[in-house]
Amino acid sequence: MRAILQLLKNIKEKRRMIWDLAWADFRKRFVGSYFGMLWMFIQPLVTIAIYAFIFGPHGFKSTPPVPNVSYTLWLVPGIVPWFFFSEALNTITGILQEYSYLVKKVVFPIELLPVIKLLSCGFVHLFFFLVMLAFYLLSGEAPRFAWMQALYYSFAAGMLALGLGFFTSAINVFFKDMQQIVGILLQFGIWMCPIMYDEALFTKGRPWMSVLFKLNPFYYIVAGYRDSMLTGAPFWMRPQLGFYFWLVTAIFFVLGLCFFRKLRPHFSDVL
Repeated sequence: MRAILQLLKNIKEKRRMIWDLAWADFRKRFVGSYFGMLWMFIQPLVTIAIYAFIFGPHGFKSTPPVPNVSYTLWLVPGIVPWFFFSEALNTITGILQEYSYLVKKVVFPIELLPVIKLLSCGFVHLFFFLVMLAFYLLSGEAPRFAWMQALYYSFAAGMLALGLGFFTSAINVFFKDMQQIVGILLQFGIWMCPIMYDEALFTKGRPWMSVLFKLNPFYYIVAGYRDSMLTGAPFWMRPQLGFYFWLVTAIFFVLGLCFFRKLRPHFSDVL
């Protein structure tokens, strides 16, 4: 608890610096790139197009569980938060090497570095969130207030990534292969949650599979995003799943932050 209070205090006191560094981190991704910020959209949009083709009406003809909704409309609110989570966790893992010059400064609160990277990824995610809204409007969907509820689930995804990121970034200082391992686990992890496929393919006649899916905390975020964008169901309609998610996320966050702070005195020596 003490570590969390100290982190919140540092965030409050250094909020201007956090914002400036996060914005600078966001901008430097595209420095020297001919197409600049277009690259921010190209790869995820190509990924969505590939999945939509493979599982859509021209491929395996997957039928979404929501009536009168195309596969692409069902896919987008599942994969957009995954892009945010996976990018945030992967980049947070390597943050201490990327900003090693700040780690070596005794006066700099380095537990803010994962927060800075998360905020930088949040800028990218905000663009995708707006693109998702535009896509729904262009598809003929009537706007509804519940769409804004997806921002709550984005915050939830960020907190999960930050909690795990404190742990993985600390490990990565001493074990340089950690970032590659995280990348592989994320490639595997996207299939452990019903993002591209309907979970009924596996749970029909096997109720234990439904429980297994819901043990993945990211299930709550995917289900919540689709509730917000497709059915308009409010977030309090899944109380048990929400309680489980925030309990697991809080455990990851506290343990990850404490682990990070415990190893912090050794970071500058190794880097």
